[in-house]
Amino acid sequence: MVDTKQIEDKGAEAPDELAGSEAPLLEHLVELRKRLIYSSIAIVLLMAFCFIFASTIYEWLLIPYKRAVPGASLIFTAPQELFFTYLNVALFGAIFLGFPFVASQIYMFVAPGLYKHERKAFLPYLIATPVFFVAGAALVYFVVLPMALHFFAGMQTEDITMMTSVSEYLGLAMLLILAFGICFQLPVVLTLLAQIDLVHVDMLKAGRRYAIVGILIFAAFITPPDPISQLGLALPMYLLYELSIISVRMVERRRAAGLAAEDAKASGSSSD
Repeated sequence: MVDTKQIEDKGAEAPDELAGSEAPLLEHLVELRKRLIYSSIAIVLLMAFCFIFASTIYEWLLIPYKRAVPGASLIFTAPQELFFTYLNVALFGAIFLGFPFVASQIYMFVAPGLYKHERKAFLPYLIATPVFFVAGAALVYFVVLPMALHFFAGMQTEDITMMTSVSEYLGLAMLLILAFGICFQLPVVLTLLAQIDLVHVDMLKAGRRYAIVGILIFAAFITPPDPISQLGLALPMYLLYELSIISVRMVERRRAAGLAAEDAKASGSSSD
């Protein structure tokens, strides 16, 4: 009888917790539009700010190239190429700096439809998201990009010299930095899904072989056609997948401990 009453009480609490959060499709679309507008405004303002310092950001992005190919210089082959390169650099800086704000807007869009404990589960990951993003960007900047440039520069001969366009190099560098930053969100996303009971350890273990194939295909698609860049993305992503399994297991153990404590408390109350 006690267990039946507890189930009824929990069932009664759930609708109250979400009371007032239900909204028709049109209201969800309006809310989504608002969050997209806020994110777009933030990116545009940050892009204008970063354009002022575009040359400084350009110099920072050029450091891996100078270290990997000493004495080499970049060229531009069209009068407007350098200007549009600075625009792309400003957009890159805006996305990089605005990523935490965009993540918060995603949270604010999703949060009204979640239970209270699910909303609390989101908050730590708002902090972890930019941390993992910066970690992925740092791996590219200090390891993957220099190694890839060494690989490409090593293909030069006496008759063939590498003369890299500024837009092509910066396009490669910015693509890798953003791609690695986004891919490093894998443990954050999977752990968050585990918090709301959508992902389980057994599911991740059973899908490991498929995850490996998917990671290799994704790395081959998103990176340049050289083995260093592809392995540089595939190997960390697989390690992050294994880290996600450990993190999800910890979430499940914590949830099981919480349920056991609640059952023990309920048993004590019933005996009284």
